Amino acid sequence: MKLELKIENKKIFSPLKDKWLVLTPEEKVRQEYICRLVNHYGYSLDQMQQEVTVAEGNKRGTGRASADIVIWKNKDEVEKKAPSIVVECKADNIDIVEGDYFQGSHYARYVKAPFFVTTNLKHTKVFKVNLEGYPKDLEDEILDIPTSEDLQSDKKVKNLLTQTKAFTRDEFSNLLLRCHNIIRNNDKLSPEAAFDETSKILFMKIRYERNPDEDNIFSLKQFKKQEAHYEKNIRPINVKRNGPKDDIPYMDYWFELTKDEFKDDDLFDPNEKIRIKQASFEAIVKALEIYNLSTTSDDVKGIAFEKFLGKTFRGELGQFFTPRTVVDYMVEVLDPQEGETICDPCCGSGGFLIKAFEYVRSKIENEIKKAKEEIKLKHYTDDYYKASKKEQEKIDQKVNDLFSLLNTELDIRNPESRLRQLSYDCIFGTDANPRMARTAKMNMIMHGDGHGGVHHHDGLLNVNGIFEERFDLILTNPPFGARVEKSLKVTEQDKYTDKIRIEKYKKRYGDRYTRALKQINDNIGKSVLSLFDTGKMSSLTEVLFIERCLDLLKPGGRMGIVLPEGVLNNTKLQKVRDYVEGNAKIVNITSIPQDVFIASGATVKPSLLFFKKFTKEEANEYTTILKTAKKNAENKREKEITVLQDKIKTRGIDKEEKKELKEKLKQVQQQMEDEIKMEVKTKFDYEIPIVEVEKAGISTTGTKIENELEPIAKEFTKYRIEKRLWNDHYTTVQYDEYDGKFQRIVAFGEPEIFYTIYENIEE
Repeated sequence: MKLELKIENKKIFSPLKDKWLVLTPEEKVRQEYICRLVNHYGYSLDQMQQEVTVAEGNKRGTGRASADIVIWKNKDEVEKKAPSIVVECKADNIDIVEGDYFQGSHYARYVKAPFFVTTNLKHTKVFKVNLEGYPKDLEDEILDIPTSEDLQSDKKVKNLLTQTKAFTRDEFSNLLLRCHNIIRNNDKLSPEAAFDETSKILFMKIRYERNPDEDNIFSLKQFKKQEAHYEKNIRPINVKRNGPKDDIPYMDYWFELTKDEFKDDDLFDPNEKIRIKQASFEAIVKALEIYNLSTTSDDVKGIAFEKFLGKTFRGELGQFFTPRTVVDYMVEVLDPQEGETICDPCCGSGGFLIKAFEYVRSKIENEIKKAKEEIKLKHYTDDYYKASKKEQEKIDQKVNDLFSLLNTELDIRNPESRLRQLSYDCIFGTDANPRMARTAKMNMIMHGDGHGGVHHHDGLLNVNGIFEERFDLILTNPPFGARVEKSLKVTEQDKYTDKIRIEKYKKRYGDRYTRALKQINDNIGKSVLSLFDTGKMSSLTEVLFIERCLDLLKPGGRMGIVLPEGVLNNTKLQKVRDYVEGNAKIVNITSIPQDVFIASGATVKPSLLFFKKFTKEEANEYTTILKTAKKNAENKREKEITVLQDKIKTRGIDKEEKKELKEKLKQVQQQMEDEIKMEVKTKFDYEIPIVEVEKAGISTTGTKIENELEPIAKEFTKYRIEKRLWNDHYTTVQYDEYDGKFQRIVAFGEPEIFYTIYENIEE
């Protein structure tokens, strides 16, 4: 018999206590989850208990060890043996953050229950409990708890406990590849086209599962049920109202709804259709129904999707993928900070942007975690353990409320949150390949967002928020070896014409955006090469992107770029190197083996170059030194050059002698150039760390090997702090309770009131 939720007159019935309780958001979640345990997992009421507390040694700063729901293997073991599952519930408006569920996790460890569940019903996480010792944190997140029937089998319980996030990532990645192969085999599409179709279904699934309950999986059964309703009640009305254009199968209708939901993200072309057979579609829906993408954690989805990308695009589109070990190293070397703007003008599948996003997000999460530990230490004092149960409950409620406020900092839907500002104000990228720009957006959504600043556009040209002197950091791996032909012009098609978005960007960026539009609008018909100083020196794409990246940086901004080693040692590119040295300091050169990029299709030996664009003061200093050096060299060589020039102009001089004089003049001018460079290098002198790496974590076949980049990154961090290679933009954020309000305190800034006032909380 199905257990139903009972609510009457602001009270809710608890079947485990057999009485009516005051209806609160948390109590509602607790009773709904009890219904789920009975109806979905098959547990009986007589093998569960509600609200169980234990005195756990009263460790300062830990609070009580308590559980909302405790489940035993069977009714005969209740209170006689260790329980199997401990559940802690929070109100459905509170996001799941592992550390907030400390009371339940303490209880689970104390009673040695192997499974610990955290739930707010919208999201549920299951953890394996470390039964050895007393670790600070829980062990791995796992896939699910056992059903009542499976709990009786030690083998099935052991199997569930091994299905960790790492296991799930690999399983999910392999499942995506199987879905891809279904399309390749049934519909005979190319790998890239099959990827597009798999992605469409993934986002149809995400749309459906955004507000999940136990029945809200995008399953084949659910699809068939809704398809029958559509064919009977919706399709005939749509055709009657709008004609043949709306006479489409339910599969296509569902995709139209998905396109509409994601229209602001530019994931799909407005005219895009599902291009596979319904049989393929249904087979993929069936294969994916074991996962709820709304409750599957971002790191599982993100890393699995990234692995799927690598396997799918290895070959034709391999150049769009920078190996993860290289990405990790470059991000750690540049050490992005909260509030810094970051861009990749050749973003490919988004690897650099995702890593930078995760790197900064981790810093924010650690500060929130530290703030929570301080709250616990403040409120869970010796007085707490001497207080009555009622007083303890008040303090627990206050701690929970404060934690809820802190969690809003990690809520991307909150326009004032730190994570929202990181996602929407700090991460930008563009790629000229439409499939890769779209893939980067999808990849970032799978990793937890930050995709709003990614655009399909030529990375050499301004678009939306990507324009000159906008960024603190550039991380990029530009295309190698290709050339920008002189015939390539700036055209009307390069203009950004979305008037609504133009107004939005003008409002956001002001006059800077209006000026940025001129790079295209004022140069229609001109060669793209003519927009760049280095365009006179070389038409290689990697050369133009060096200048483009320096242009995008603010004064003092820093940059990491993957370049072919020829940029460093090819004599034909000396002027390019001179250009770089006249605009930025080289802070690190890391040479890596060619093996690293062979798996991605590269055929040249790469180097990782790190620059810091001159600050205004450095630019002025360099200009002054250069002017002085030129003047000194000219004074030294002026007479010699004048004599040679006069001789060349002398009438009656024979051709051979004139040729020799011109060659001599050229040599003297080159000597003067060399003297200028030498004086500049002497007076504008600084160290350049050069690192030669033999093993960079990946072999020619793409398998993992020793990674020397990891210790080098840490060593470089110490070096650059000691040498003060750049000014750190550290923003230290602390939180404080003051006068009934919660404050966010930014280092060296004024305290600001933090969103919400907590009310009705007594000390």
